[in-house]
Formats: sequence, structure tokens, C-alpha cells
Amino acid sequence: MQDHQLIVISNREPYIHQRRDEKIEIIRPASGLVTALEPILRQFGGLWIAHASGSADLETADKQGEIRVPPSQPRYTLRRVALTREEELGYYYGFSNEGLWPLCHLAHNRPIFRLSDWEQYQAVNQRFSNAVPLDSDGKNSLILIQDYHFALLPRLLKQRVATASHRPKIGIFWHIPWPNPEAFGICPWNQELLKGMLGADVIGFHTQYHCNNFLETCNRYLEARIDWEKFSVTMDNQETLIRAFPIGIDPSPVRTLNLTEIKDLKTRYGIHAEIVAVGVDRLDYTKGIVERVEAMERLLEKYPQYRQRLSLVQMGAPSRTHIPAYRALAAQLREAVERVNSRFGDDSGPSPYRPVIFLGEHHEWEEIQYFYQMGDLCLVTSLHDGMNLVAKEYVWCQAAERGSLILSKFTGASRELTEALIVNPYSIEELADSMATAIELPTAERTRRMLAMKEKVRSQNAFHWASSQIRTLLTGTAGISTVAKAS
Repeated sequence: MQDHQLIVISNREPYIHQRRDEKIEIIRPASGLVTALEPILRQFGGLWIAHASGSADLETADKQGEIRVPPSQPRYTLRRVALTREEELGYYYGFSNEGLWPLCHLAHNRPIFRLSDWEQYQAVNQRFSNAVPLDSDGKNSLILIQDYHFALLPRLLKQRVATASHRPKIGIFWHIPWPNPEAFGICPWNQELLKGMLGADVIGFHTQYHCNNFLETCNRYLEARIDWEKFSVTMDNQETLIRAFPIGIDPSPVRTLNLTEIKDLKTRYGIHAEIVAVGVDRLDYTKGIVERVEAMERLLEKYPQYRQRLSLVQMGAPSRTHIPAYRALAAQLREAVERVNSRFGDDSGPSPYRPVIFLGEHHEWEEIQYFYQMGDLCLVTSLHDGMNLVAKEYVWCQAAERGSLILSKFTGASRELTEALIVNPYSIEELADSMATAIELPTAERTRRMLAMKEKVRSQNAFHWASSQIRTLLTGTAGISTVAKAS
């Protein structure tokens, strides 16, 4: 990396400055992308370009929209790109999250594509392209573009390369699933998206299955050469490598709570059950949160011995509340929680019992890790997911002799964490039974599973994920083909 400048581009920023009353708060968003990438920038330095989403973002940055972060010990530069209300509604809420998000997730929510949203998506991708410096102190740039918000950006940057003295290496990582060709064909601008992504030298996905889907999609909709042995796509005399890079977490040590501290945490949140199941998610219809609550209800029906003894503590940070599908999910979840608590809760006595405790606000990582440690079991029941870092975070925070992970088979993490209790989240019966199994698992078996998963999380971490992409960009054979050079 000594001869290269690292540039990361994402919609979400690693630090948000938000004005509350007369004070400015610094928020570190609950994001798997931030969790995985921020340690890399702390290590190598560089530039992170992101949407200025906080109400005090611009007033805390300089005239170029830049600020050094982390606030306590600056290690890299954050450059914020301001968007208008219309751009944010069209590019982010519209095309990205009402269109591409449901298109790529098998969660049975109909994708919506509007011409006006597509136009804003194009405009914002161009805005971010203009914000990327292609010349920096004589160093070559390594540009890591993140996710479905910027499918057009690789080609836009390549079109600028002709005027730059140094040719950057460009990679894009697609954090969500890639659908089969038939599903992707629903998007009216599927060819434009594919051509935009193929401006990159390397395209990354979490699993080989998603790589396979991408190559099949290119084969279906583009006039391009598909090399199934090299796993590459060549179009307009440029070869792009398609690779699987399973994302990991920062394996830094966590502070371990003692039994007294765990008891105090339970008391603070009104948790009086002896057994605690935890769920940590954004409020999103792909996460299977309602199904999780329904499974809790079925468990208490089927296994009455766990009434008064088991509570599900669900952390659910609000997300994309401008989109009707997310507002409908929040209402559905509230109804489910109230129903289960009404059926099986008990307000008599000095310690009221609630089967489901919903915490619907943002929590910082320092507190989330304590909830992981409190959880005797963790429910990760995504209906469809690229990877899911909650599963890995829970494993890393847990003591080896306790804790069980219940993991959806539709997550990328289930390919790695095979010692978890793997479930079909659409089967409420299976979910309920798996919770009972996790509770009754012998200590020796629980320890064996947790130790094996901990070792996988330790070795397949965020640094391994990022360095694998960087190594592929630096040493891969993708780029301008020999035919193009000869011509």
C-alpha cells in the first residue's frame, strides 16, 4: 500500500454529526459496511467519500466538505457529498431502496422502478464521480466502491482516467445478494447497470453463488465474452474479474462483562427472565424480525416450561422510514410484539415478565456488544442476506462456554458458520424448535461449536476481506486486454 492511496466510496458515512437541541452529537451508524471498512482506513489512512446525511455534517467540515476522523484520534479524511432533498428521495429511497434492494432480495416485496428515480440515480453517481480525486501526490489510487448505490460509478471513473496522470485500480463490492438473470431482467435499466459495474477491474460478492448469478446475468443481457475458467467478463476491450470475498468483522478484543454487570444490564432494560435470546437488526423486511417474534410465540405455546423463563430482546434501529414498506413493517412488528406480550406476559409480582422486549432506537457498538454477551442465544433469521455480520459479532463477543447461534440458511454467513443451528426462517415451527434445542444444548457441545466459529471469525476478518480485494486489484490480470494494447 505504500505507493497507493486508498479511496473508499459509500453512501453511508462512518461518522455522522447530528444537531440535537443546542448540541452536536457524533454518531457511528449501525452498519456492517462501516464495521468492516473503518478498521482498514484506520490502519492505512486514505480518503472516505460518502453522503453528508447528518444535520450538522457540513458545518463541522471544511469548505471542501472534509473532516479528519475518528474524532478522538484522526487517521483518515472523510469527504462529504451534499445531496438535495430531490436527489436523496430519487437516488437513495427511490431507485436504490424501492428498486434494487427488493429486486436483489428474495423477500417477496415488489420492486418499484420510476424514470425520475433513475435520473436522480444517474445524477448522484456522476456527482460522486466528480468528487473522486484521480491524482494525489504522485500515488496511484486504489478505489473501493461500495454497494448497489453506485453501480454506474466504475465506468464513470474509467471515462475520467484518460485525463489523469495515474490510472487508478477500481473495485466495486456488492454487499447484497445478486439475483438470477430472470429476476434482474425486471429492472428496465439492467444493461446500463451491468455496463457501469464492468468499468471496474474487480467486482466482488460475498459468495460464489452470487458470482455465478452475475456471470449468467452478463451472459444473458450483454454482448460480452464470459470466461468461466478465469471467472471474468470482457467488454469493450476491458476484462473484469468476478470474485467472492466473504466479509468479516474487526477482531479487536471486547470488554467482557462479569455476572453482576450482566444482571445490572438486565435490570436497566426490565429484563427479568433467566434465559435471554437477542436479535440485533435494522428494521428491514429482509431480516425476518416478525417471523422471529412469531417463533417466540410458537415456542411458548409448544414448550410451556419456558414461560416466565425466556425473553426475546430485539434491538431494531429505525431504517428508511420514508418508504411505505418499512412503515408497514414497523406497524406489523408492533402488533406482533403486543400480541405475544398480551398472551404470555405477566405484570403481577415485583418482577413483571415480558416475553418480547423491543428496543426501537439506535444503540452504539459499546452497548450492542454487551447485549451480545447477555444473550444465551442469538437469532439471525434473515429471509435473504449477502453475509450478515451480526452473526459474526455475536460469536466474537460471546464467552466460549456459553451462547448458541441460530442462523438462517439464506445468509452468506451460513456457508462459513456451519456449527450454528442452521434454520429455514420461513418455518415458524423450525425456528421455535431450534430455540428449544439451543437452550438445552449440553455445555460441552455448545463450547465446541462456539470455539470453532470463533476461530473462523478470527481468521476471516475485515482485514482479510479488504486485503484480499486489494491484493486482487494489485496483482490480478484484469484490465485492458492484449487485443486493445495491440490496437
